[in-house]
Amino acid sequence: MQFTPFTIAISDAAIDDLKARLEGTRWPAATTTDWSHGQPVPFINELASRWLKTYDWRAHEAKLNAWPQFTTVIDGQTIHFLHVKSKEPNAFPLILTHGWPSTIYEFIDVIGPLTDPRAHGLDPKLAFDLVIPSIPGYGFSSPLTAPGWDSARTARAWAALMQGLGYTRYGAQGGDLGALISKEMGLLHPDGLAGVHLQQIFAFPHGAPGEMDTLTPFEREGFANLDKFQKYSGYQPIQQKRPATLGYGLVDSPAALLAWNAELFFGFEGEGARFVDRDKYLTHASIYWFTGTGGSAANIYYEDAQTGAGYREDWNATPTGVSVFPWDFRSMRSFAERGNNIVYWKEMEKGGHFAAMDVPELFVDELRQFFGQVR
Repeated sequence: MQFTPFTIAISDAAIDDLKARLEGTRWPAATTTDWSHGQPVPFINELASRWLKTYDWRAHEAKLNAWPQFTTVIDGQTIHFLHVKSKEPNAFPLILTHGWPSTIYEFIDVIGPLTDPRAHGLDPKLAFDLVIPSIPGYGFSSPLTAPGWDSARTARAWAALMQGLGYTRYGAQGGDLGALISKEMGLLHPDGLAGVHLQQIFAFPHGAPGEMDTLTPFEREGFANLDKFQKYSGYQPIQQKRPATLGYGLVDSPAALLAWNAELFFGFEGEGARFVDRDKYLTHASIYWFTGTGGSAANIYYEDAQTGAGYREDWNATPTGVSVFPWDFRSMRSFAERGNNIVYWKEMEKGGHFAAMDVPELFVDELRQFFGQVR
């Protein structure tokens, strides 16, 4: 397997084009100012204005370029990834997978503490070599060259990547789509995979007698989050059924991209607007925009809907840890245990869907707790 060093270098012309499109946005009439009908015009207008006037792409581009990046080709698809090695001896290799509508930038605040714990006041006996790939069709793992890239195929590519890098024992971690892909790695159980850590396991009631009786108060409260998702979520069925049609708007209109991707970042009722960092969100949006991957990123939803990848309850024998963050879909342990070898489970006090961004210190501690047990 060949690896080519990679540097992100977005042209000035591409940045100028983005700004021109933002300035020329034709805004829809605002029938409401709340989130009841979707992302409200005043809120998306605020984000667009920030993107145009104050957001500094070059600063965030430099943050990403501070870490070693590479591309390779696996199964005919260009794969882009960060590969950050620890200075500590016997560092444990770990592959981190982002979700939608996120990117590799999701992990920007945890790379340092995980790879260089000594510099961050943590025990250096547990350090990590990190591999952080862009999912096929996302960011710089583009263009998407063929259909069929579901979570299972991506998991096979990740296993091949880790083998190609020479790692013989390693862990996998992910949230959102990253949780589906990492779970599929557990099902694949390639040689050397020591364990998987997930932020969600999407397992649901079967209707069996008494199956609700063992739920904790934390889990019962989580049904409110699930009810909200079922009430408002429009992105999932559309991306599962017609991702190509959606793509025309997402690659041509930065305002459309902002609004569509805001659904999960800022919440269906705007609950994330009080704590989600605007510039971090705009960095994710910028990566989608500059790479033209707003449409192709939706493709994995279609592929998973065809194959069931990520949601299957086939037995996952790989040791699995789950950290359940409260401002998110709350996985239920008794349901998750039907198909997974759960060896670690923790209900967190705070944090949301993108925990590595929301609560990086807690995220790092959870990974250290789990992989300290299974490495």
